[in-house]
Amino acid sequence: MVISFSKKEGLVDEPNARKIHTKPISRIGGVAIWGSTMLTFLCLVLMSYYPYGKLLSGILLGGSLMFLLGLVDDIYGLGAKFKLLMQLSIATVVYLLGVQIDNVPFFGGIDLGWMSYPVTLLWIVGISNAFNFIDGVDGLAGSVVTVNSITLAILAVTLTPPNPISALIGFILAGSMLAFLTFNFNPAKIFMGDSGALFSGFLLAAISITGVMKVATLAILLPFVVLAVPIIDITYSSLRRIFKGQSPFVADAEHIHHKLLHAGFSQKKTVVILTSVAIIAGGLACLFASHNAIKYDFFLTLALVGVMFLLNLARVLTKK
Repeated sequence: MVISFSKKEGLVDEPNARKIHTKPISRIGGVAIWGSTMLTFLCLVLMSYYPYGKLLSGILLGGSLMFLLGLVDDIYGLGAKFKLLMQLSIATVVYLLGVQIDNVPFFGGIDLGWMSYPVTLLWIVGISNAFNFIDGVDGLAGSVVTVNSITLAILAVTLTPPNPISALIGFILAGSMLAFLTFNFNPAKIFMGDSGALFSGFLLAAISITGVMKVATLAILLPFVVLAVPIIDITYSSLRRIFKGQSPFVADAEHIHHKLLHAGFSQKKTVVILTSVAIIAGGLACLFASHNAIKYDFFLTLALVGVMFLLNLARVLTKK
């Protein structure tokens, strides 16, 4: 439905020198991702099983605001500085609703105090944009989001005390993203756009705080391992641009996935390589966390790889 609407309204991503696709493709896939995620929560409400508490309202509100910001950008185009200002404002609202990084594990645990605010904003805005940065190859961002959301969900329910609400959000996001990937694998019929990337990145940043960082002191380090792929890419890209005297918000074609493409790897192989790194990083995080976490991560990873293979196979067969 979104693909059809995009073509009628001209909401497509046109090819250019910085992009690797060669024909106009729908750029508002975030509508489908956000819609399916929120529809799932609506079903829970209708079944009288809305999971109140555990900072859920702040996460859903912040995610929806990030989605709307990305959607406006996808349709009309917004300046980088204005988008950053709006992202900081959204993160501030979420912070006031209780989604906060309160301490760091060094020297036996340090209460951040007033530093909690800038640290939380940096994490939320940074991770949200990190997934926007890696959304440059068909199926890459969606695959990494799926792996990361499942891993964070596993950690949320296996760490002590468990946080099933954060795990629920992670699994719902993974389900929404798997459905989206059916149309996003190479050759893509639709892109998630800023709306999908910012929404997904925000949810992962938020549940990493509520479901992992708030559980135990050392657990604050686990999301850095889980989200290794987007964190490495945004750090590398930002530092590279700054050292060149450029704004870190100006888009270019020198991200890690571009480097792999320039090295001769196809889009599909690039996705496999970086998704494999995400899977390995998730496995290491689960290994550090607990025996149960690594066990669940192993079986769910096998299931995930199987599902993604079947989705790709289904696309190939329907074309014949």
